Amino acid sequence: MNKGVGTLNEKTIHAVLKNYYAPNTLYHEIKIGHYVADILIDRQILEIQTRHFNTMRKKLDAFLPNYDVTIVYPIAYTKWLCWINEETGEISSKRKSPKKGTIYSIIPELYRIKSYLTHPNLHFILTFLNVEEYRLLNGWSQDKKRGSSRHDGIPTELIGEIHLHTLSDYEQFLPHDLPPLFTTKDYQKHTKVSQKIASTALHILYHLGLVVRVGKKGRAFLYERATLHFS
Repeated sequence: MNKGVGTLNEKTIHAVLKNYYAPNTLYHEIKIGHYVADILIDRQILEIQTRHFNTMRKKLDAFLPNYDVTIVYPIAYTKWLCWINEETGEISSKRKSPKKGTIYSIIPELYRIKSYLTHPNLHFILTFLNVEEYRLLNGWSQDKKRGSSRHDGIPTELIGEIHLHTLSDYEQFLPHDLPPLFTTKDYQKHTKVSQKIASTALHILYHLGLVVRVGKKGRAFLYERATLHFS
């Protein structure tokens, strides 16, 4: 994964992944109508997007009618944090973050383009990376870490990929050990995510028709897996 690390005119993870998925730079930055695709090979577009999927809506409107579009979403599986002192330029020794990236890391971004998820030409690759993240010591807290700015992330290892190519692939967001009937709280317990992420994930899965609401348990909706047949 070292290819592209030296690219300085765009954030490193974006540059590395673009070179990883399309080593031939002739396929990079291809103008299509009023927009530029990160990668275009035949009629396959790949867009590397680290956040703010909502900013892609107009691009998707332009691309999806005529192209297969795959959004590559990098997820930091394991992250080491390094702090940069803006005054001295000193970089701290790296410390391992206790948080690990999971498939559920993409949930807030999927929600931003929820209405596009059923389009047959839209696909996703979740690319799990080990990352060294460099942050500036410019936050508002006493140690200047809270509210700090992210400077860059350097990928050190490719761990694996999860593909969301068809509607059935979204079943990967439903743990196998979920009870037949479950609430958001049950889903949260089995996925080990926050209440907000659990609620958003079920909202998306309900929108996609992968879960159905079958009643209530107190004030909470009761869900069950939908019985669907995929071709």
